[in-house]
Amino acid sequence: MSRFWSDIVHRLTPYVPGEQPALAHPIKLNTNENPYPPSPRVVDAIRRELGSDGASLRKYPDPTARALREAVAAHHGLRVEQVFAGNGSDEVLAHAFQALLKHDKPIRFADITYSFYPVYAKLYGIEYETIPLDDDFAIDIDGYRAPNGGVLLPNPNAPTGRALPLAAIEALLKANPDSPVIIDEAYVDFGAESAVSLVDTYPNLLVVQTTSKSRSLAGMRVGFAFGDAALIDALTRVKDSFNSYPLDRLAQAAALASYEDQAWFEESCAKVVASRERLIARLASLGFESVPSAANFVFAKHPAHDAAALAAALKQQEIFVRHFAMPRIDQHLRISIGTDAECDALVAALTAIIGG
Repeated sequence: MSRFWSDIVHRLTPYVPGEQPALAHPIKLNTNENPYPPSPRVVDAIRRELGSDGASLRKYPDPTARALREAVAAHHGLRVEQVFAGNGSDEVLAHAFQALLKHDKPIRFADITYSFYPVYAKLYGIEYETIPLDDDFAIDIDGYRAPNGGVLLPNPNAPTGRALPLAAIEALLKANPDSPVIIDEAYVDFGAESAVSLVDTYPNLLVVQTTSKSRSLAGMRVGFAFGDAALIDALTRVKDSFNSYPLDRLAQAAALASYEDQAWFEESCAKVVASRERLIARLASLGFESVPSAANFVFAKHPAHDAAALAAALKQQEIFVRHFAMPRIDQHLRISIGTDAECDALVAALTAIIGG
């Protein structure tokens, strides 16, 4: 704390990311990273961009990420003017809060959801209301029909993993024709229906995606927004008033290459989904109850064992999972899907802990 702080700094409660353990070989199942490497084309593209001497790095990257946006637009059947690229989906969301959600009425999002949403709202002075998930941790779209300054929902939701069908999202859009509706699809490729197909129909829809999860590029920080050209223009105006070069040369090259290898992408996602279902079954055999997941993680609790104690015991064995000390979910663990070997190690450790 310092007397030189701006007033807003005193009032901020920053987002707390998952622990990044400084260990040689941790089993890291706490930050929803993909357990598999990106396409080999990504590595080749980075090498080509670097060249033999890295001379390209002395030049600024394309501030518009035009080639990348064209490739992603083609992938989704959109026009390049309907695609925004930013430094991870978190930055894209931050720009959306400033560009689209600062209105007279409060915005609405779920009470149990991505914990960056209330942080952004407080940072940018945006009023918000939280709508409770039902007893099964599902989103009830009826709670988002009242007048509002915008609706923000992840699909699948985090940290629960539950997904909304596309028909429910369309009903939400129809119920909010005068408000921006932002669908955060960080985990959509692991089993949910994307709302990108609705972009041309609903001018108030913004869909946000990331390369961090399904494309194994968490280390490169590349995210996108898809929407009506006017919404994308609003994001661009905010971006260019903040940082006109958010994506470096290597990130743009890597992300572009990841969209050029559809087979690798599909195979990687399929492996994660298969491992998820296998882990859910094995956890059930130990007495865990899991929320239905369409993401690359499992949200589970054990009726006879405290979740915080389980997380602490796992950490002693250098196995990291995420525990949220928050109302309604403090007895759940969010477990990222690792390789089958990592999941086996987790199950073995839990078996020993519960058995002991």
